[in-house]
Amino acid sequence: MPARTCLFMLCVLVSSLQANANELQQLADASRDIISEFSSHLKNALTDAIQEGGPVNAIAVCKTRAPEIAEALSREGWQIRRTSLKVRNPANTPDEFERKVLEDFERRKNEGKDIRQLAYYKMKEVGEQSEFRYMTAIPTDELCLTCHGNTISEAVKTRLDQLYPGDQARGFRTGDIRGAFSLKKIFRRELQGEESIQPDNAPLPADETTGEVTNSP
Repeated sequence: MPARTCLFMLCVLVSSLQANANELQQLADASRDIISEFSSHLKNALTDAIQEGGPVNAIAVCKTRAPEIAEALSREGWQIRRTSLKVRNPANTPDEFERKVLEDFERRKNEGKDIRQLAYYKMKEVGEQSEFRYMTAIPTDELCLTCHGNTISEAVKTRLDQLYPGDQARGFRTGDIRGAFSLKKIFRRELQGEESIQPDNAPLPADETTGEVTNSP
């Protein structure tokens, strides 16, 4: 193959990789915007509920208002939800991909990483579709402890036991990873090039669903 042809093909490949990397970055930026909006709406709703009716009132926000906010923000093909290794609502149980990322978040936190900087995104191929996934950790703050901490009022415990008999989401402390926001967007087209990008280049978990290992620990 002539050198000029090789050089041309190399330039095309580099340009394609750069374009797809830019597209992934745009998707990641959009994910952060959606999460910021979700988090803001949810925190305001919880604060208002506690001020109006006490901690027990906040339980209804997480049970009904949070899914409504998520549904409202799941537009233009986006799907958003919350998940955790210790769930309260079984419907929020992590899938295999989410579980691996959550476990890696825990490992990185134990290594001293700032929880608020823990994020992971990738584009993966699923059949004839491309699936973009984005996750970012949710830190446990003082507001969370009202219903998720070690010291929960009897009224809150009673209501939680009524609504969530299998509740695992208690015993958290400030600074723990409460869970993660998880976003997904499916494309009926294939994006070539970079399959996964991590903002801080930290090690990432293996993905058994695709057989890929990206910067495996």
